Amino acid sequence: PLAIWQTGSGTQTNMNLNEVIANKATEILGGNFREKKLIHPNDDVNMSQSSNDTFPTAMHIVSVLEITHKLLPSLENLLKTFKDKSQQFKEIVKIGRTHLQDATPLTLGQEFSGYASMLEHSKQQILESLEHLRELAIGGTAVGTGLNAHKELSEKVAEELSQFSGVKFIS
Repeated sequence: PLAIWQTGSGTQTNMNLNEVIANKATEILGGNFREKKLIHPNDDVNMSQSSNDTFPTAMHIVSVLEITHKLLPSLENLLKTFKDKSQQFKEIVKIGRTHLQDATPLTLGQEFSGYASMLEHSKQQILESLEHLRELAIGGTAVGTGLNAHKELSEKVAEELSQFSGVKFIS
């Protein structure tokens, strides 16, 4: 069990995942996971990595994949719906409101066009944030210098993740 309060680096979650992976790998290899002889959580799974780079990397990967495969398609669907409604409702006149008071007339179509415009701007901001999220911290180790990590680790991990996920990641 993990504590509800954790450090920002995700150390507790990282170590718990290392233990789960080591235990499952040991079981697959036919060993007793309680002995920690076949696969060790720190020595074999963590392998001198730091949660200061692995945890932010994992968060970036999940964020990019969820935004790319779920949020953006849903946003596109909602955007199309708002645009369709702006056309469908272009003849319906209603009263506009400002400062909690009735103001000037506008069509319901114009109102939905405004919703579509706000959503389009939000979509652009999300797309811009994706560029930053595609950059991974992996290989930076504890303080960002890459001490004790192979010099090609960052680049190789980004290449493998890109190939596996179909989304371009960089280091």
